[in-house]
Order: sequence, then structure tokens, then C-alpha cells
Amino acid sequence: MNESVAQRPRKRSALILYGTETGNAQEVAEELGALTERLHFVTQVSELDNFSPDSLHSYSFVIFVVSTTGQGDLPANARTFWRSLLLKRLPPTYLSGVNFVSFGLGDSSYPKFNWASRKLNRRLLQLGASEIFPCGEADQQHPEGLEGTVIPWVGDFRKHLLDRYPLLPGQHPIPDDVQLPPKWVLQLQERGQVPACVESIVSDTQKLELDSDEYPGLYRLDHDVRPIPDCFTATLTQNKRVTPPKHWQDVRHISLTVPDSASYGPGDILAITPKNFSNDVQALIDMMGWNDQADNLVSLVPGEGLSSAEEIPSPPIQGLESYPKLTLRAFLTDYLDLRAIPRRAFFGTISHYTVDEMHKERLLEFTNPEFLDEFWDYTTRPRRSILEVLQEFSSIRIPWQHAPSVFPILRARQFSIASGGDLKRIPDGGAKFELLIAIVKYRTVIRRIREGVCTRYLSVLRPGSTLRVQLQRGGLNPSAKQLAGATLLVGPGTGVAPLRSMLWEKAALVRTYRQENLGIEPPIGPTILLYGGRNRAADFFFEEEWQLLSKLIPLQIFTAFSRDQKQKIYVQDVVRQNPSLFFRLLHDLTGSVYICGSSGKMPEAVREALVETFQHGGGSIDEPISRQEAEEYLTEMEKIGRYKQETW
Repeated sequence: MNESVAQRPRKRSALILYGTETGNAQEVAEELGALTERLHFVTQVSELDNFSPDSLHSYSFVIFVVSTTGQGDLPANARTFWRSLLLKRLPPTYLSGVNFVSFGLGDSSYPKFNWASRKLNRRLLQLGASEIFPCGEADQQHPEGLEGTVIPWVGDFRKHLLDRYPLLPGQHPIPDDVQLPPKWVLQLQERGQVPACVESIVSDTQKLELDSDEYPGLYRLDHDVRPIPDCFTATLTQNKRVTPPKHWQDVRHISLTVPDSASYGPGDILAITPKNFSNDVQALIDMMGWNDQADNLVSLVPGEGLSSAEEIPSPPIQGLESYPKLTLRAFLTDYLDLRAIPRRAFFGTISHYTVDEMHKERLLEFTNPEFLDEFWDYTTRPRRSILEVLQEFSSIRIPWQHAPSVFPILRARQFSIASGGDLKRIPDGGAKFELLIAIVKYRTVIRRIREGVCTRYLSVLRPGSTLRVQLQRGGLNPSAKQLAGATLLVGPGTGVAPLRSMLWEKAALVRTYRQENLGIEPPIGPTILLYGGRNRAADFFFEEEWQLLSKLIPLQIFTAFSRDQKQKIYVQDVVRQNPSLFFRLLHDLTGSVYICGSSGKMPEAVREALVETFQHGGGSIDEPISRQEAEEYLTEMEKIGRYKQETW
């Protein structure tokens, strides 16, 4: 942890702390960091867990940028900081003198929209900190995405900072067309040295592209050597497509094993950091003219001008100094997100690397809030990637040394674990993780094929590959009492993955109880699995398992295949068709609800159907209750953890 060096604020300093799972909060934090730098604040941008609350007094003000995950929780890289604020011994004056502002990122399709930011804000106030500007909230469901709420808030906040912390006479904000010095840069380690491993990796890949009869389409045998913090090495043992070859969606049942035991429960997550493909990396090297340096050893160092230790920010990549023989090519392959959809700040950054005035003018237009619609139409709507932007603005020449400060860093993608109970272990005592992953591949409005960065990487990996993965706690977290009680599981498509884990855990509870009680049947409540898909023949995942599990536990299965008949049927329709059944399960038997799958309309539609079920008492009472009372009942279920949602 970085501790304070003084208990009084420096004259002009800003600390921006972020908590993020997918990287969005980090990008907003870095944008705010650039803003405060241009207003002449000495600025630090860092993960929340890199700081302790004691150090906050050292800055003129602190900005907290926090996304919400799970059931209103803080992201993993913010939880240590959050726990340190919850200590009972802290007095109400603990953070007196700390000025702060907060910005939350959330998804309004979740019941607990932006809860992480709100509860952090509330706790900071309880401990005596002063809020200097109203908190902002971004919504993933906004018609213009996160930018639609970030841009106006940032503009108003900038005006407030200039009023509250006026510049010295004769001093002016650093203009947007003046480039800020990069915080971290690459430098050559040993000129001209090309590790032999680079050539062998390339030749192995080419050979596998030819010799793939055993695993058709799986031509990449990869062994991840990245020193990623809090990771362990897992071996890929299965990468099997479970949808028909001609089906519109490629869904994979993936299995990974580790030699040691690992403890995880239903709803927990495996995070996998992808890599770039060699052709994308070579395309960037060719465009930027980096071929002479591509296979030389490099290291990451602080940029010039950061003289004092307190000005050197946290490195953008942890543990990089332990990477074996890091070349520029390896750095581009393993760490930079070349296929990301660029944010506005990216266009401002790359505008400094072109001498073409027409290109520069166009790039700067995309950073102008007045042209947000145009920015949206150019980037997010067609899902245009960074590589494509650089191909279109062909005059850009970025120095290879600046790559870490120009390109976003590849972040791990999270996948709900689909295994539980007996499926978690392998015979030799190690652990197994099963995933159900939809390979993201589609055609955009400009008729170009787009692929998800991580699922594309996984889609061609051969069994025998090793991956560096992180095991993370999820938000479902059912208690043993909930597992044994009445349960409604709603999981369309790949959303069924964490629910499968829960059902196998439930089966393990039944088996253990029978063994310990001489075959006596356990007091296990009924479970309803409500599964949705397009076609029974194409995407009814684990159909045979559901039949097996229904013999082990009291399990009833309902399906909603929307395209198998003229009138579309969705999971919420099944709830409306069986009101008394769901009312009895959730009201009379005080059951729990778990909804997993795509965010957006599905969770809201299921929630509405349940409200209607409670409102009319499932048809089992003479006097229907009011809609307000039905909503209050469901809200109470959410508060006590009987209604949980995990969508993506």
C-alpha cells in the first residue's frame, strides 16, 4: 500500500482511484486523470486496493470511479480498500479533511443499479469526508453507452474544479492539442537479441495449422508464460462445440484442470486473459514501421520528466519484470488490446502522431462532445476496432516506445463456472473447471465480421494448451440453506452455466445426506429450472444431464424455445402460464430466485412476470394484492438475498 508522506494536502494534487472488472472504470479514471493533469494537478491514477484510506489526506481531492458487480458489490480490485473502511473502530472523523467526488458505472437492468458507488459514497460521508461535487452515474443501457452520461458529467466537473481550485495568475489549462508526456514507456534492453523461443513458437503454430486432423479447427497450441498476479496454470482438456455445425451460434463446452485441489462454489467465476493473433500483431508492426525493433528485448520504465518518486504512477501492468525474454512482439501479443473499440480519449492521443492536418482534424472531431452521435456511429455502432482505425488513418506513426501509453491493456474476461459437486474433481485429486461459452462472432451494420477478443482466442485452442487463469468469487453465492430449499433457476442459453453448477452442488448435498443418515431421504425443497433457447434441436444444452439430475433431486424442467413454433415463447411467458406453481414455490415455500444470462430485456421481463404472479397470488387467493405490495415483496426478496441476478 502507498502510505501518506504528509497529513496536510499538497498545494495542487489529485488522486484518482478506480475499481473495475472489465476495464470501463479504469478508462474513465484515466480520462479524469488527463483532465486534472491539464489543470496542473500532480495526478496519480491507481487501483483502489493499491492505497489505504490513511493516505487520502495527502491530496487536494480524491476521485473514486467504481463499477458495480454481482449483487451490488465492489469489484475485486477494490474490496481490500472497502473492507478497511468498514472497521468498527474507525471514528466518524477518520476522513475529516478529505475532499472527494465519486463516479459510478452500472447497468440499469440490474436491481441494484450502481450500488457499489452509492454505498462507497455513503461510507465516506459517514467517516467525515467532504463531497465537493455531486456524484455521477453511468448506465451501460444508455442509448449512447457509457459516453452518454460520462461526457456531460466530466464537462461540469471540469468547470467546478476551475472555480474551486483557480489557476495562478497567468496560468492556463494545458490545451487538448498539447500532448501530455507518457507515464510509462518501453525501452530496449539488449539490442539485436532475438530469443530462439520466438522462432520456435511461430514454426510450431504453422505446423499445427497443417496437422489438425485430431482437433479440427483447433490449431493453436499455446502455453501462457505471463506473470499475471493471483493466477494459476490450468491445462485445457476439452474444447468441444455443442451446437450443430450449421447453427448460427458456436457454443463451446470447455474443460480445464489443475493438479491441486481448488475450492469454488456455484456462481464463481474463472477469468481468462486472451492473447492477440500473430497476423494482427504483424499488421500493427507493419503499419507503424516497427519491424526493426519487433524482436528485440524491451522493458517497461517510467516516462521522462517523472523525477520524484511520488510522481511515478503505478505501472499499467503488474509483474512484467518477471516475464521471460520480453520482446516488443511478445508485449504486443500478450498485453495490448488491439481489437478493442476505441474510446474518445484514444482519438485525442493518436492525433498527436500524425502530420496530416485533415486526419488530425477528423480525429479531434471524435473527441468533441458536440459530435458524440458521430463518434458513436463510427465506433460503437459498427464495433470498429483500434486496428481498423489505424488502417483508415494511415498517416499515424506511433513510436514503439509509446505503445503502453497509447493502447488499452488486455483485460481478463470472466466466465461463470458450469461445474459443481462431483464434476469439480478429477480422479488424481486435482480440480476441474467446466465452462459453457458462446463464441462471439457476428456481422455488423457495415457488413464486417466481428469477433470477441477472448472467445476468438479460445475458439482455436487445442487441448494440451496451458492458460493462466484467475478464480474469482461470484455474486450468486447461495447458502447451504438456499441450496437445500425451494429454488427457481432461470437460465436462457449459456446463462444456464452457473445454474448447472448449482444443481450438481444440490445433488452432492443429497448424496452426502443419504450417506450420513443411512439412506434417509434429505429434506430438499423442489427446484424448477426454467431454460430458454431458440431451438430445442440446436441449443438445449445439457439436456441429458437435466434428466439425470431430476432422478437425483426434486427437479422440474420447463423450456421456452422461441423459434420452434409460430408464436414466440420466452421464459417470462412460462412464468405467466404457471402462476400458481411459481407463487407456491416462491411465496408459500419461501424459495429463492436465480436469474442468469443476457442482460437487458430478459431479466426485466422475468421480474415483471414474477410481480404479476405475486400480485394475483398465483390465482390461489380471493383478494389480489396491489401492484405496489407485489413489488415490495420482490424488493424484500432482493434485500435478503432470495432474488439474485448474474447477467452479462
